[in-house]
Amino acid sequence: MQKPVIVCLDLEGVLVPEIWINVALKTGIEELKITTREMPDYDKLMRQRLAILDRNNLKISDIQEVIGTMGPMEGAPEFIRWLHDRCQVIILSDTFYQFAFPLMKQLRFPTLFCNQLEIDAAGRIANYHMRMQNQKKHSVAAFKSLNFFTMAAGDAYNDTAMLGEADAGFFFRPPDHLPKEFPQFPVTQTYGELQERLAKAGHL
Repeated sequence: MQKPVIVCLDLEGVLVPEIWINVALKTGIEELKITTREMPDYDKLMRQRLAILDRNNLKISDIQEVIGTMGPMEGAPEFIRWLHDRCQVIILSDTFYQFAFPLMKQLRFPTLFCNQLEIDAAGRIANYHMRMQNQKKHSVAAFKSLNFFTMAAGDAYNDTAMLGEADAGFFFRPPDHLPKEFPQFPVTQTYGELQERLAKAGHL
């Protein structure tokens, strides 16, 4: 008997553009263009980002203003609808609830597991708090323990543990160096290609 299917997706780079890159383009701060596609150490990356925000006196409102101008990647809403017609969908992201809400609204609110920011009274991002360490991998493992057939797609270093834990894991538009480091994960470049891979692996 076929197990029920859950598809776990990264958010930024898979369904929506990279938030920090858009902030970098808006502010002209080149250092903010660095993401988990280039830097595997997420804590080091976030500490670097918070220090840059402090140096430039950027507040949560400045970042939310940029996010308010963003939308899903072309084809992403249709892709999510295609999945919802066939299985359950969970977004596993290292972003923050304070960032993600406007983007989730445009995707019709798929379930999102992510993290929290600590904001002080002046609107400064004082700290960040991971819901748990390596939450993407642990979430997939939990779904598998509940007897779901679990598939995953992502584009960055912080997705590789999730892809490896899933019954079937796929890269979606990764930077060129990642498939060389992780050749076990098939690469897809379009939502159509990803749909084909998911449909075949999960009998969707």
